[in-house]
Amino acid sequence: MATSADRSGPLRKADVATDPIVQFALWFDEAKSAMTMPEAVALATVDAECRPSARMVLLKGWDNRGFVFHTNYESRKGLELATNHRGALLFYWEPPGRQVRIEGSVERVSPEESDTYFGTRPRGGQIGAHASRQSQPIGNREELDRRTRELTTRFDGRVVPRPPWWGGFRLVPDSFEFWQNRDDRLHDRLRYDREDEKWRIERLQP
Repeated sequence: MATSADRSGPLRKADVATDPIVQFALWFDEAKSAMTMPEAVALATVDAECRPSARMVLLKGWDNRGFVFHTNYESRKGLELATNHRGALLFYWEPPGRQVRIEGSVERVSPEESDTYFGTRPRGGQIGAHASRQSQPIGNREELDRRTRELTTRFDGRVVPRPPWWGGFRLVPDSFEFWQNRDDRLHDRLRYDREDEKWRIERLQP
């Protein structure tokens, strides 16, 4: 199986794993050796009126169940996912000139998983999760800073608990697309679609 990043060479079905999770891990590892934050990913959601929105989040883990990120459940993305349980992820890695698109349904991870991850966050990030009502308007920066100072004092010498409005989501994929740059702009695109318990791979035109 070819795993090296070749910006000008072809990407063939014979080059990729039959399981897209395995293929993602191969490309992610190569991106990790070439750039500082391969886990940065664009998350797209849709609201009740079918208006799309996108923002960058950090991938915090993946396995055969799906791809996990964490956020405020009352943020715009959290509320949109509560209304429409579909989402899309887009990774772009430069170098090596690749992108991966993943689409699927989105569900909350268990409270225990959210607690475990929250416990690994820097203390400032834990307090920030309490201080910020993400996506809600605020009068000025000073108000947020004051709230943060108050919470820092309140939790001094104590474990900071995970706030109930904050936790993880898991995108459960039903479609992947692996895209590799070609200098002639005839880029390689291979799409995986789930069929029962297997994955079908087809080539898309650039």
